[in-house]
Amino acid sequence: MSPTILLVGKYRFFFNSREERRRHVHVSTSDGTAKIWLEPVVGLTESYNMGSKDLTEVLKIVEENKDDFIKKWDKHFNV
Repeated sequence: MSPTILLVGKYRFFFNSREERRRHVHVSTSDGTAKIWLEPVVGLTESYNMGSKDLTEVLKIVEENKDDFIKKWDKHFNV
């Protein structure tokens, strides 16, 4: 299960339910995907077919929503 936690324009932010324990968020568009660490600092861990302009925008959105994403992570994974 991959619950959507935020939609912003063409970006869908979500968690993969059966994945590693370190807090992170995935983002997808019709063109590509990325995985962003939420801690200890927001940072790109991997991306596929997502251009630098999109990655810059995605990182900005994650930074702005980091606290909310962490709260949603904790609730979703019963932390």
